Amino acid sequence: MKGQQDMKYSYYPGCTLRTKAKDLDAYARASAKVLGFELEEIENWQCCGGVYPLGTDEIATKLSSVRALNEAKEKGQDLVTLCSACHHVIKRVNDDMKNVEDIRTRANNYMQLEEPYAGETTVLHFLEVLRDRVGFDTLKEKVVNPLKGKKIGAYYGCLLLRPGKIMAFDNPENPSVIEDFIRAIGAEPVIYPYRNECCGGYISLKEKEMAENMSKKVTDSAKGFGAEMLITACPLCLYNLKKNGNQTLPVYYFTELLAEALGVKEEAKREVAGNE
Repeated sequence: MKGQQDMKYSYYPGCTLRTKAKDLDAYARASAKVLGFELEEIENWQCCGGVYPLGTDEIATKLSSVRALNEAKEKGQDLVTLCSACHHVIKRVNDDMKNVEDIRTRANNYMQLEEPYAGETTVLHFLEVLRDRVGFDTLKEKVVNPLKGKKIGAYYGCLLLRPGKIMAFDNPENPSVIEDFIRAIGAEPVIYPYRNECCGGYISLKEKEMAENMSKKVTDSAKGFGAEMLITACPLCLYNLKKNGNQTLPVYYFTELLAEALGVKEEAKREVAGNE
């Protein structure tokens, strides 16, 4: 584990973790305390938009991400995210600010920062903190309630993994970080074919039948290979898999199982209930 001064992170929760996914956030915060790192929420953060804007002339829609990135830079901290969609957007905007001169120039001209932002901040997903900063061996040592006997399928979806060169999260074709996480909390990971395929979350309202087919492919595949549950980091995926997937296969946020293994699940649940 790194020194304590390295274990304090700027934290971008995002809109969904303040509304429909409060538990994803609460379980992560409670677990972070046990694991010895602090999530320092960015002040006055704004919605990232939830979808990365592909248009090269789309500057205004990138500015909320740049503000968050710049605040982390000014604090000298890495920026941690939890929601897969937020992580995807912020990581790609950061890459734009680092490598696309036109976007960098126009964004900085608009924001008029004291010092221009040029992609200096490191963006980490909470799972990367567990893997690369805390370490899964350390996590395993902290577990007080190992989830022995549970067969768990990891659902990555598409946003954490692609585009692979920019996200640099894991091997997009054969990822392993969530399986390693599952082992660290004492459970058995189930490898199945559709774990890194899109569930159709973004089209679940407009193209309901297609979203149902995509979700059922994921959940049926996982169940067919022996999974008793799925875990994910994506609120939209969780919603879609629960609504449109195989209803007999439960889906949870990975942070819920983390909090359970670390013995802080009930504490986090009380915090969520108190904030309702």
